[in-house]
Parts: sequence; structure tokens; C-alpha cells
Amino acid sequence: MDKATPLVADLLDFIAMDGCTDAQFDQMALRLFAHQLAANEPFQRFCRLRGVNARSVKTWSDIPAVPIDAFKALPLRCAPPAATDRIFMTSGTTRGGNTRGQHFHPLLDVYDLSMARNFAQRFMQGTERLPMGILFPDEVAMPNSSLAHYLDLAKSAFGTGASQTFVTPQGMDLDGLWAALEAAERSGEPYALLGASFSFVHVIDALREQGRSFRLPPGSRILDTGGYKGQSRELPLDAFYTELSQALGVPRTHCTNMYGMTELSTQFYDDGNASVPSVKSGPHWIRSRLVDPVTGRTVPAGERGILVHCDLANFNSVTTILTEDVGLDAEGGFLLLGRAEGVEAKGCSLAVEEFVRATAA
Repeated sequence: MDKATPLVADLLDFIAMDGCTDAQFDQMALRLFAHQLAANEPFQRFCRLRGVNARSVKTWSDIPAVPIDAFKALPLRCAPPAATDRIFMTSGTTRGGNTRGQHFHPLLDVYDLSMARNFAQRFMQGTERLPMGILFPDEVAMPNSSLAHYLDLAKSAFGTGASQTFVTPQGMDLDGLWAALEAAERSGEPYALLGASFSFVHVIDALREQGRSFRLPPGSRILDTGGYKGQSRELPLDAFYTELSQALGVPRTHCTNMYGMTELSTQFYDDGNASVPSVKSGPHWIRSRLVDPVTGRTVPAGERGILVHCDLANFNSVTTILTEDVGLDAEGGFLLLGRAEGVEAKGCSLAVEEFVRATAA
């Protein structure tokens, strides 16, 4: 499949739009569902077990949600394997051991447009380019990391020539980072610092040990990508953003969290973290709902549930994914409350078992 394929070409046009109606979203979602039902054999078997077919799905919320750990169980793909595929792999640190999920991308045009359109609006907010510091290895060092690709794309598409990556296979270049932050302070020009949350914890700790801090110029902003995954000390959200703001002189209103995952091709953002948890929302080509993981039914208004995302940029795998993240509806989006535990976690595990049974049948 290439970008000359009518479905992909139409999807690129859809993402490039300024918005869409519910009917337009459903129309594209149903086209993608029909394609994936025909071309993605494990998904086809899963739908068959559920008694779902192209005629029974009337709206995006009718599409069966594939549990996220299914990406570890079987290759969820429509296009046949090719040497030019980009394969993004999960970290392997979720429930279920060290097996790594795989997301196959026969081309990155859709992923890259999804990222760039959303990032420009939610993080850049009308600014064309900013000097950027990246606190994560680049995709040369981590070719199977969707986050490495995401941050490299941010730097190349939205960073100035002064932008740098400060994490190498040898570790974090703190001296280089301090020099860049000092230069930003002197210049008075806004600066952007982006990276994994655990990288920022290391920066906070190093600054405290050295008894120093920075006051980045007005308009500077920070983007963290959530999660510690045992790679640093863990901080409650409120303490994290307070310490981050104090260490770098960036107000919490300009500290943005990106919520994404390898199994999706679209990211969610908040509008700063003056208060936490912050409301997350996505662009017009992704929709979310909250479900009971045991029944798969949408939970009543005001109740917490497991997040299901329908990401139209997931053209080669499955659009609709049952996560293991607990959420709550909020005005303009949803609140991310953490990982499923107890009964909710058991429900997610049962969904994975159902998928495995369906595809083994």
C-alpha cells in the first residue's frame, strides 16, 4: 500500500481538513473498518467471533475494540510485509512480561501528517519554529521507537538550526544541555524542551545536586511524554510539574503532557498543567469513549471506564483499540486517571484472552 492508494490518499486529505462532522468521521471510519475486516486476518477472526460484519457496523463506536496487548500476540496488519516497512515496537514493560508489541507502517506519510498537524496546533500554537532540546535518544539509536521518531520529526519540522538532541547511547549530555539553556536565557528567545517524563526527573535531580536552576525566557515551553517505567524516581503529578517549573522557570501553564502509545498513530495533548489531572484531547481524526472492559459497553455518563480510542490514522492495523488506561469524561476531552487495576485490569486481561481464542480458532 502506498500513498497513491485511494483510501490512503483520501485519509491524508481527511487529516488535512480543519475539522469534520460526526457523519464525515463515521464515513471514513467505516471505510477503514471494511478495509481492515477484509485485509487483516486476525481482526477478521475476532470480528467473526463477535458476530460483527460490515453490515452490522453503523458508526465508529460499533467497531470492535481490539485489546492493546493483541499487538504482542499476532501481527495486526493489512499490507503484506515489505523490506521498507517501519516497525515501531513497544517497550515490553506492560503486563505480560517482556514480549514487545509491534505496529507495522508500510509508509509513514499518514503517521507524520497526523503528528505534524496536531503538534503544530497544540504545542507550537502558531509559532513556526523554536530552538528545541530533545531529552530522548534519536531514531538512529532507537529505530523501532515511535517516540524517537515523533521527537525527531518535531525537531526537524518545527525546530530551528540550533536544536539539539541531548541523549546519546552513552547517556544524557548534561553539560551540553546546561550550555543550551544558558544560551536561551541570554538570548531572550523562547526555547522548547521535549522528552520523556523520566528524562525530566533526571534533569531536575541533577540541577538540585548542583544547586542551580534556569529561568527560560517568556514563551518557552516544555513537553513531557508521560510515564516513568522504572527509569527514574516517581513523582506525583502535582509535585512533578511544580519541580519542573521551578527548575527551568517555565510556568506550569506552559508544561504540556503528550499522551500517546506505540499502538496509535495519533497523540493527545493537554493545554498545560496548572492543575492536575489535566484534560486530554485529540484532533478531529480520533475519537474516544469509556467502556466496561468486561462487557465492552460504554459506561454511563459520569462514571470512570477503560479508554477506547478510534484512530483513523491507524490505516494498516486496526483503528479501534481497548487500552489499559482508566479515564473519566471531562468537558472538551477526558481525564487520564492511571492504569487499570483490580477488576478493571482483570477485564482487560479477559479481553486479550478472547482475542487470542478468536484468532486461534
